[in-house]
Amino acid sequence: MTPYLRPLALCTLLTLALGGCYALQSADQAPRSPYEGTALIAEIRDFERGIAFAATNNFQSYSEETKSFPFCGHVSRHYLPYSYQDPAIQWFKIASEDECRAFDQTADISYGETEAVGERATPVTLSMLSASLDRFVYVVIHEDCHEQFELPHGIEEAVCNVIGFKAMAAFGQEKFKALSRERRTMQRVAREGAEQSRATVEHYERLAALYAHHERSAMPQDVFLRERGRIFRSAERRLAWPKGTMNNVWIANAMTYSRHYPLVERVYDALGRDLARTVAFFKHVDKSKPTPAEVMERNGLQSETSVEFVRAYEAAIVEAIEKALAAPGTRVRRL
Repeated sequence: MTPYLRPLALCTLLTLALGGCYALQSADQAPRSPYEGTALIAEIRDFERGIAFAATNNFQSYSEETKSFPFCGHVSRHYLPYSYQDPAIQWFKIASEDECRAFDQTADISYGETEAVGERATPVTLSMLSASLDRFVYVVIHEDCHEQFELPHGIEEAVCNVIGFKAMAAFGQEKFKALSRERRTMQRVAREGAEQSRATVEHYERLAALYAHHERSAMPQDVFLRERGRIFRSAERRLAWPKGTMNNVWIANAMTYSRHYPLVERVYDALGRDLARTVAFFKHVDKSKPTPAEVMERNGLQSETSVEFVRAYEAAIVEAIEKALAAPGTRVRRL
């Protein structure tokens, strides 16, 4: 799994003390104790208040028993899912990769683990404490971000990725002025997050064109699968994923975070790259958005779990974002 992608819903240390309160590790190391992690979380929460985050119940406790949250996804190789919400993907609570892969040998199968799961008062886990500084900061901000909104997952993941990356870089700039390595690492990771989103969309669109061509034509099965494999290997090289790991589950999961990333980043830029204004903007969109029932009625849909509804709801929120951005009262920076 790419460093900043996470499956399923609201499913993501240093060298000197901040004010002398705890020992810090290098940029590539993590807190050696829950105390060190808790102290850093307190610093992150101070920063979050400055960008208009409401307080959350995340990371209020430490779980010695919880290393991480495993996940297992299966989907046909002959269907390209829209996102991790696409009901074509079957998600299982399975604790080992061997058990996940034994489920179905004919499908695209992905197993992984994530450090935290949002909107569940997620604890500090062992995997968080063993994460690098940039990952630790990102996970806290990203999961806390999910508590600020009730947007469709495909919109909210993009919002919280943009805010997560931009806030991580700003936090590093503010808190680690004397620690150039740590500051530069956070800034680099934030830049790479945007680049990964663009690469994900590019490769997904290539796959979508291949699947559409396969459906329209009599392309031999072996040719189709070979071309599909070439696109996945190209994506692995661009995204620095292990060879042979990319498949339909991974790309659908990645697109949940990436599809609307450019739109959210455009909002952030238009609002003067101001994180507090960006958070306030999306809180406004959240309050004024159409309800699922309104989206279903407007589109003649019968089920909120269908992929047609997932697409329609995201499209409705995109429309609301564009409308809010163009409203006379919205102070935007001309790009």
